[in-house]
Amino acid sequence: MMTNYRITLLPGDGIGPEIMAVAIAVLKEVGSQLDLTFEFQSALMGGAAIDATGNPLPEETLAACRNSDAVLLAAIGGYKWDNLPRHQRPETGLLGLRAGLGLFANLRPAKILPQLIDASSLKREVVEGVDIMVVRELTGGIYFGQPKGIFETETGEKRGVNTMAYTESEIDRIGRVAFETARKRSKRLCSVDKANVLDVS
Repeated sequence: MMTNYRITLLPGDGIGPEIMAVAIAVLKEVGSQLDLTFEFQSALMGGAAIDATGNPLPEETLAACRNSDAVLLAAIGGYKWDNLPRHQRPETGLLGLRAGLGLFANLRPAKILPQLIDASSLKREVVEGVDIMVVRELTGGIYFGQPKGIFETETGEKRGVNTMAYTESEIDRIGRVAFETARKRSKRLCSVDKANVLDVS
C-alpha cells in the first residue's frame, strides 16, 4: 500500500531553487523504491517572500508548513537584502519558522567517511572514527532574548545588546533530546557551556 506525504517546499533564495529541484528528484526516487508518494507544494520564504509580499515569512507560508507532514528549506538570504533593517531581513523568516513550528532542536551530525578521510585538513589519526552529534537549541537563548538591538549610550557611543535567556522548560526539553539521542548512539553525552560564568548554563 502506498503512503502519501504532504511536503511544503521553501526554495528560498540564491541556489535554493536549484538544490530544491535535486531534493525533489531524490525524494521521488526514494518513493519509487519504498512505495511512498509525495504531494509537493511550494511557498515563499526569505528574500523571495520579501520581494513578493514585504514579509520574510508570510502567514500563508507558516500555515502551509503547519499543515504538512514535512518542510524542506533550501537557502535564504543574499546580498540583495543585506541593507534592510535586521528585523526585515530574510533570516528573520527562519527564526519565525523555528518558533512558529516549535522547532527547538537542531541535530548536527559530524562523521568522517573513510573514503574522505584523506581530504580532511586534520591528520588521519585525529579524524579517523569521528562520529559525533551536536544538539543545538534553536528557539530560546540569544536569538530570541530581550532586550536586543543597538542602542546609544549617554556619551553618544553605540552599544550592541543581545540577551541570553532560557526558561527551565526550554532547558529540560533540549536536555531530553540530547539524552535520548545519546541513548541511541554511544550512550555518552557532553554538555558544552560556560557554567562558571553564565547563569543560563
